[in-house]
Amino acid sequence: MIKVKLLNGNAQEFCTESNEVNFIDVLISIDPQLLNSVVAVKLNGEITDLRTTITTDCDIELVTTDSKEALHILRHTTTHIMAEAVTHLFPEAKVTIGPATETGFFYDFECAPFSKEDLEKIEKEMKKIIKSNPRIERKVVSRNEAYELMKAKNEPYKLELIDAIPEGETITLYSQDDFVDLCMGPHLLNTKMIKGFKLLSTSTAYWRGDKSNASLSRIYGTAFFTKEDCDAYLAHLEHIKNIDHNKIGREMELFTTVDVIGQGLPLLMPKGAKIVQTLQRWIEDLEDNEWGYIRTKTPLMAKSDLYKISGHWDHYKDGMFVLGNEEEDKEVFALRPMTCPFQYYVYKATQHSYRDLPLRYSETSTLFRNEDSGEMHGLTRVRQFTISEGHLIVRPDQMVEEFKNCLALAKHVMTTLGLQDDVTYVLAKYDPENTTKYIGTAEVWEETQEHIRQMLRELEIPFVEEVGGAAFYGPKVDINAKNVYGKEDTMITVQWDALLSEQFDMYYIDQNG
Repeated sequence: MIKVKLLNGNAQEFCTESNEVNFIDVLISIDPQLLNSVVAVKLNGEITDLRTTITTDCDIELVTTDSKEALHILRHTTTHIMAEAVTHLFPEAKVTIGPATETGFFYDFECAPFSKEDLEKIEKEMKKIIKSNPRIERKVVSRNEAYELMKAKNEPYKLELIDAIPEGETITLYSQDDFVDLCMGPHLLNTKMIKGFKLLSTSTAYWRGDKSNASLSRIYGTAFFTKEDCDAYLAHLEHIKNIDHNKIGREMELFTTVDVIGQGLPLLMPKGAKIVQTLQRWIEDLEDNEWGYIRTKTPLMAKSDLYKISGHWDHYKDGMFVLGNEEEDKEVFALRPMTCPFQYYVYKATQHSYRDLPLRYSETSTLFRNEDSGEMHGLTRVRQFTISEGHLIVRPDQMVEEFKNCLALAKHVMTTLGLQDDVTYVLAKYDPENTTKYIGTAEVWEETQEHIRQMLRELEIPFVEEVGGAAFYGPKVDINAKNVYGKEDTMITVQWDALLSEQFDMYYIDQNG
């Protein structure tokens, strides 16, 4: 006998020859109409597929179509339908991954880029699949079964994913019609609940987010339980396009872009240049006259030797514009993606006593970063940009106070400009599971991260923590704001660097000489 208890206290008992029951049968026994509004259950707090079989008593919570969890499941199912449509229309395409997101879904394929006309064809094929209402099947398989199936289908990315599944973890396949995908689920039982969807855009992506891996073609879309909700969301997208700075800035003649100059290389027009000039004069006077900064000016490029000392050559070269060929040229240069290595040599140019510290170097610097074309938008993500930045050379006993002062300066700037509301502070930490991305020891990383954590708590600043978001040489606090599309953009970063001073052999004369 298996007893299943609902959150409202109602319970059902099941007696079967196999002493097992799935949640579809549980819902049918309560009320068959529940299958029209329930898409999954929460079992021990985990979202669980309705096809899942249980053998012991349990408490469950129903996941209904009016919940965020249900919408996430619907969108996950829709991305599988999109993948099936793509494989029908483009049989040479290799499938990779296709998750649901906060606002919709995407799926990455190894194939030629998709055109607007392609998206229209894929949508038409998706409508045919949804109308046919295929039953979506879930099957638990062995590692060998999954591997042999994906090998027969010639899906190399799925084979790689199977290899990455830890031993002992359940492997599941989901299928509808002739399409089979490696997936943890959960999914809808069929497609009839998908009443509204739209494919929105395409972009380039990289397998596992790594530029050194294969380039993939990504399709973004969204989906809803009702056509009315989908139409409302699409109308919202049209509205935010009209208030996007990329549109307004051009209409106000603040900036423009030109294909022959290049993507991510905006031209500031007279009005825009005046705004930048006003901001630059204000921030430079503020830093120099009220916050104790000393102005510097450093080159726009440097030899690769500099970046090799700092570690950027090993950890960040793909994001740099490299001038020359390492195999052929005696000297190879790169446009600077940051100025910290340059500022360290300003410090090293003269000998310093402990009494000289802290030294707060400041520069209004133009930087260059080789951003992916799919990541660039308006003025928020570009290949050349100018920022106000400071590099503070401090003694260990001054570190906490100076870091707090940097946060105070950041808050003052945001408040003056009216940007202080609706910001998120993020403590970006290193990833202990991927230590090859970083320099330094785990002990140093944990110590510096704890210092920052305690500072934020002392200052009563709400913050979230992001594993893997740190720079390769130290943790940081990012101050983010949401753009009109709901995505967070970083406005200000305060970085704790406890490692590069050793790389550059930086020192001061202490009180003992």
